Amino acid sequence: MELAVFPADRSLDVALRRKIDNKTKPLGALGRLEELALQIGRVRGSLTPTLNQPHLVVFAGDHGAAKAGISAYPQEVTWQMVENFLAGGAAINVFARTNGIALTVVDAGVAHDFGIRENLVDAKVGAGGTASYLDGAAMTPEQCDLAMVRGAKIVAQLASAGCEVVGFGEMGIGNTASAALLTHCLTGAPLADCVGRGTGLDDAGLAKKTALLQQALAIWPERNDELTAVLARYGGFEIAMMTGAMLAAAKLRLLVLVDGFICGAAALVAARIAPAFLDYAVFCHASAEAGHRAQLAALGVTPLVSLDLRLGEGTGAALAWPLVRAACAFLNEMASFESAGVAEKL
Repeated sequence: MELAVFPADRSLDVALRRKIDNKTKPLGALGRLEELALQIGRVRGSLTPTLNQPHLVVFAGDHGAAKAGISAYPQEVTWQMVENFLAGGAAINVFARTNGIALTVVDAGVAHDFGIRENLVDAKVGAGGTASYLDGAAMTPEQCDLAMVRGAKIVAQLASAGCEVVGFGEMGIGNTASAALLTHCLTGAPLADCVGRGTGLDDAGLAKKTALLQQALAIWPERNDELTAVLARYGGFEIAMMTGAMLAAAKLRLLVLVDGFICGAAALVAARIAPAFLDYAVFCHASAEAGHRAQLAALGVTPLVSLDLRLGEGTGAALAWPLVRAACAFLNEMASFESAGVAEKL
């Protein structure tokens, strides 16, 4: 899938910086919120930007390699957690409700038949989840491309309905292992620096996970840096679908809220495909997963907050949304020295 992503509009930069600097505060006193306000103005192409109809999309998919024991939980937890999302009982449901964010769950390739359900989008690419990268490629090139196309279509539909800011989350037992492989391949960071405990592996479980991922790398000696080939080899349907969704969001000039490690893997692929994607992306939090640090360093970005989160689901994006909203609000609503009749610095 090819999507042209153009850099965010910088023609208003001088006016935006002047507007931010002339608010009733010392120069730079709002720190990162000032950088965020500038980014929002660029993305939306306005001195008075809006971020209407925030929407969070959670992509779910199963991984064939999960059956080998790379997670502390069995594969069935993926579909069980999707049911929890649909019932409104998961952390992401709570945080989305608390912060006024609409939530959609997407079946990208869960090994379960949900039937027709409210708030569930059936975009299933493979009924049984991906194949195991311990035996070969997780996806065929056609499946990988289809997942990306379907992700892009979902975001395009949200944008046509008025969404101006979209956040991403995921669910898939085994997907921290997939993200670790993608991070290692695309950043060059040592595999040991990319592998974490995921859903709570003990030391023995972590050692087994690392050994299995080393095995996955060893059976593809002809590996190259071609992005979609790496994504198809080690990714999941939910990660590929998120990648396409992120690229589409940037193309449509939406603000993109990137969650933690798994979403970071999709963002890493998106940024390698279209470097201008980073203009539209807000990296919401620093995950406790070790590999997230490698991603952030490779992309040269700094997340908004660090809360030691490692849940996924888009929870970090939902929790960061009030800060994003506040940055937009101060740009639009905070008085200037002139309008407030406040004397400026001598």
